[in-house]
Amino acid sequence: QLKSLGIHKVVMMTGDSDRIAGAIAGTVGVDEYYSEVLPEDKAQYVEKQKEQGRKVIMIGDGINDSPVLALSDVGISMGGVGQQAAIEASDVVIMTDSLDKIVSSIKISKKTVKIIKENLTFAIGVKVLVLVLSAIGIAGMWQAVFADVGVTLITILNTLRILRK
Repeated sequence: QLKSLGIHKVVMMTGDSDRIAGAIAGTVGVDEYYSEVLPEDKAQYVEKQKEQGRKVIMIGDGINDSPVLALSDVGISMGGVGQQAAIEASDVVIMTDSLDKIVSSIKISKKTVKIIKENLTFAIGVKVLVLVLSAIGIAGMWQAVFADVGVTLITILNTLRILRK
């Protein structure tokens, strides 16, 4: 599902044994996995990826994940009973252990960015249009009021689309 959202590479790093890591990696379908990894190894991996210009989303649930969650571009802490240090180091906290919530979060954020861009384009476009029309004497006070208040109301209504699935 992450691949369909434009995530190019999914890597799992865990402190668990290779047998357990391999079984989980096969189940969830990651591109690569690393087992028996120490927290400092995770941090080195993230630093290397960032040096290569890649954006890194890190997902963790324990206190040993805190440094790498803070280091990544987006840190996601999973589980309502996760360590407080991991939660505080995260940009996003998902209160369950369901991996589907990660996909849902990315979909919501992409939809939000799209709507924000629409709103900015519409609001700036209408205001520039009314400004030009006003400068050449075609638009008056009421058009300027619409360009301000009316556009604001329309963008708010457009933003409510985020709430729909």
